[in-house]
Amino acid sequence: MTFNDIFKSSFLENVTSVSALDMIVVMALSFALGVFIFYVYKKTYQGVMYSSSFGVTLIALTMITAFVITAVTSNVVLSLGMVGALSIVRFRTAIKEPLDIAFLFWAIAAGIVLAAGLIPLAVFGSILIGIILILFVNRKTHITPYIVVLDCSDHDSEMRAMEYLKTRTERAVVKSKSAQKGRLELNIEIRLKDDNTDFINELADLPGINSAVMVSYNGEYMG
Repeated sequence: MTFNDIFKSSFLENVTSVSALDMIVVMALSFALGVFIFYVYKKTYQGVMYSSSFGVTLIALTMITAFVITAVTSNVVLSLGMVGALSIVRFRTAIKEPLDIAFLFWAIAAGIVLAAGLIPLAVFGSILIGIILILFVNRKTHITPYIVVLDCSDHDSEMRAMEYLKTRTERAVVKSKSAQKGRLELNIEIRLKDDNTDFINELADLPGINSAVMVSYNGEYMG
């Protein structure tokens, strides 16, 4: 192989397969969409502890996906090699919030659609998804389930507490109950009639009620 053969290599020809303008536009738009996804994630986050690193990951994921797909679309051989390379990648990080999965797929999809040249679809789709998430995730309603943790002295105090809850809430269902000598602990799922939570104060003052705690309930854990 001579020096002329080296300089005629298809590897050097691939340098100009993607123009500088295309690279700048793709990376700039992917960054803008990533920032928008990060903003929506920050506005709709409802977990216990907010992770800023995950938000930054959404920006990076959008940009990384965009430039990978840009390279793949410019070279068929490269696309086959990329499939083989990415097939060995394994992610071990656990996703704690179900909504985080939607943001990960959103960032990846935005990068793919943008790098494929469907810029209007990427922008319009991202804006529409962001509006829907902000409207539905941040919607406040008084029918949100809560858990009331009661510490009762005896069976009579338990019955009084249950009768009181049924008159002040839309629904009161016992989820769990533990009994010890001279003490009963109940976890009760309730649905409020309105936003007023003063009934918890009155519940704690009932005879035989040692304590009453109300916490929000998302179906998996209390927080």
